[in-house]
Amino acid sequence: MRTSPHAIEPSSHTSPVTSGPSGQTIRSNSVSTAEEPETLYAAREPVFPRRVKGNFRTLKWWLMGLMLGIYYITPWIRWDRGPNLPDQAVLVDLANRRFFFFMVEIWPHEFYFVAGLLIMAGIGLFLFTSALGRVWCGYACPQTVWTDLYILVERWVEGDRNARLRLHRQKWGAEKLRKYSTKWALWLLIGLATGGAWVFYFTDAPTLLVDLFTLNAHPVAYGTVAFLTATTFLFGGFFREQVCIYGCPWPRIQAAMMDEDTITISYREWRGEPRGKQRKGEPEGAHGDCIDCMACVNVCPMGIDIRDGQQLACITCGLCIDACNDVMDRIGKPRGLIGYLALSDEVRERAGNEPKSVWKHVFRPRTIVYTVLWAGIGVGLLVALFLRTDIDMSISPIRNPTYVTLSDGSIRNTYDIRLRNMYAEPRQFYLTVADNPSITLTMEGVQGQLVTVGADEQLIQRVYLVASPGTAAATTAATPVRIWVSVTGDTDRIYGETVFNGRAQ
Repeated sequence: MRTSPHAIEPSSHTSPVTSGPSGQTIRSNSVSTAEEPETLYAAREPVFPRRVKGNFRTLKWWLMGLMLGIYYITPWIRWDRGPNLPDQAVLVDLANRRFFFFMVEIWPHEFYFVAGLLIMAGIGLFLFTSALGRVWCGYACPQTVWTDLYILVERWVEGDRNARLRLHRQKWGAEKLRKYSTKWALWLLIGLATGGAWVFYFTDAPTLLVDLFTLNAHPVAYGTVAFLTATTFLFGGFFREQVCIYGCPWPRIQAAMMDEDTITISYREWRGEPRGKQRKGEPEGAHGDCIDCMACVNVCPMGIDIRDGQQLACITCGLCIDACNDVMDRIGKPRGLIGYLALSDEVRERAGNEPKSVWKHVFRPRTIVYTVLWAGIGVGLLVALFLRTDIDMSISPIRNPTYVTLSDGSIRNTYDIRLRNMYAEPRQFYLTVADNPSITLTMEGVQGQLVTVGADEQLIQRVYLVASPGTAAATTAATPVRIWVSVTGDTDRIYGETVFNGRAQ
């Protein structure tokens, strides 16, 4: 039996009982003596969840296959962007500071798109948690997905729960060494594939694959693969529920997202208690529906007992529901002793009333606010994506010196203008100053006012603005100036605003 992480149970003989710092019962594994002081520390007992079948287990298998498939296959999807751009559909091009996602290309100055997506992900997590509890943790979190995969390998090599428990407790020998070595080797291969898939998102996947096997890849690639292999191996194979309980901050934050109308996994105590099997001679109804078979505990990947109530360690994966429903079917009792339930409905059911509809729990003020925020940010990002132009510019005035007086009395200011061409072919950019005929624009190393920027590239062009002697711009300390940039043969036209510094009289 695996108990809640919040209590420490004996693993062998009867032992003295003491009171812990928060009032829980703590049992020592051995009798204290004067030579051996009592300790409150108990070593972790590994969790060996039993195989279970049911709707939630099937849903988890499908989601695990879908998410692992997306993760491993995505870097190999091709997307034709033309001869001058990479053809990998999803690529984080750190060398050129770009992010490609199918037809969308995000430049460094457009990082607000990435920030917006991260904010949407956070609000989406708040939304799902407030409505359905820790469904992210139970079904989609990478720690859960890879732990499920590692447990599947462990079960395939060592057998189901009882066989794994026996193997864990037996002394080291040929059988244990053989099975553990096989399991660890498969875990390492999965970890290697995980780390390998991750680095493929940052450069051309086919090229990097060849470089990795021919030992021509950059040391950073090998280091990243090794690090992710080790962390996947340790987190999915050994740490498992400890990562969720002690390492992840979300269990401690989730309470702020949940209330009595949040649908989460609950044990219907009013129906199940008192626990126990009906024995001969006992009056009918002496026990509740729970026969204390421990099936819900044995299948739990977190090693908790859901009958103790809502707990920090529960990831609401639903496997205890499948296990309990299977037992209820076999003993002829109604399903649902353990199920997804809101605390407010538990009170109603205990009183014999019908629970609220699921939609009344899902659509309530808290979730509506989260939904509006999430959708608002998404719509804003889409509008910004479709309204953005394929050219961009930024102006950086050169302040040393602030201005230069030429031999004819003209005042000259210097600027560096960053021109970005987001087209798939080279374009000519035409620069001009508007609304101030006394200021002329010239470019360093360029005849006229046209400069060519390569396909999907940016260019820093040195630009000079010159004000004629005696004009307002030349004799004013600061004159607002608007520099326009247009593309020859296209209607795209943008501008940037700066200040022209003159010699104040």
